[in-house]
Amino acid sequence: MTNPIPLLKKLIQIDSSHSKGITAIINYCEVWLQNQGVEVQKLQNKGYPMLVAVIGSGPSTVVLNAHADVVEGSPGQFIPEIKGNKLYGRGAADMKAGLAAMMLTVAALKEEFLSHKVMLQIVPDEETGGVYGTKYLTAQGYTGDFIICGEPTNLGIAVQAKGVLQLEIELQGESAHSSRPWEGHNAIIMAYDLWMKIFELPFALEREPPMYDGPSINFSKISGGSAFNLVPKLCRVSLDIRYLPSQSPDKIIQQIKNITNGTVSVHYVGAPVVTRMPNSYVNTLVDSIREITSLEEAHLYAQHGSHDGKYFMEYGGSAVEFGPVGHGWHGNNEYVYVDSVTEYQQILMHFLRSL
Repeated sequence: MTNPIPLLKKLIQIDSSHSKGITAIINYCEVWLQNQGVEVQKLQNKGYPMLVAVIGSGPSTVVLNAHADVVEGSPGQFIPEIKGNKLYGRGAADMKAGLAAMMLTVAALKEEFLSHKVMLQIVPDEETGGVYGTKYLTAQGYTGDFIICGEPTNLGIAVQAKGVLQLEIELQGESAHSSRPWEGHNAIIMAYDLWMKIFELPFALEREPPMYDGPSINFSKISGGSAFNLVPKLCRVSLDIRYLPSQSPDKIIQQIKNITNGTVSVHYVGAPVVTRMPNSYVNTLVDSIREITSLEEAHLYAQHGSHDGKYFMEYGGSAVEFGPVGHGWHGNNEYVYVDSVTEYQQILMHFLRSL
């Protein structure tokens, strides 16, 4: 089998936005790989199943990391549909196209002599943080020298990704009757004032050219007030910061604490991803992109979002995002370009044969 589209369509049909669907798609991938003659190891962590398959031999390891979970979608989005050169469906781009191509690549190369190991990882929870999947695998020793996360990148190579800092902030005001707001202290207005001040903090003004114009800062949730006729006494906000690789999350937290009397608590911290250049693996991947596609030069860039590559950083691996051409992921019209999925698989095979 050399055409990834039939496998991709089957993967899209499995609604893997919930635990039962995740189990179903992991089981499907396991059986499919076994039927191709690939030896597969299934692991479990707190009810989350995942797969690892290793081919080749040698002192170095290239990891192909693919997540099988998707965000929720309407029932119709789990019925794959091809219109022209576009394949529509939930997960078509993010990232079942990458998953299908990686599965076919490992199956196709299993009998070939490779001077390095290739480790396919199929994980269950990237969309919700990757804590039970990739983080668990790396902690168990399933790491590598070079990691490709098959997220949609339009055949570009993302060599950096911002870190993640998610905070919960509780602001305490003073209640009063809404007809006399000057007698109280509106906690929602306090949240607004804090929001404006955050953008004046040193971390918010830092830049990392040419990769980044600054960190990403977003008030994700807000909850406050209890009645029309009361000045809100309490306001809770959720703050999502995607910080620059050179920045310290501890210093960011301290800067925010310095401008508020509210309670600041940490919900989640995720490390940035930085692959130092020049990198011999990236250079070889660039050569493979040139060889397989009509592109004269591969696009190297930095991602604003996070991905599971962050969990490999503390073990010394270099991680990139590299995937097919697609658009609308997490949206109502998610799609991937059919020919790019085939090209992507061919690039992976050329890359792994060239090392």
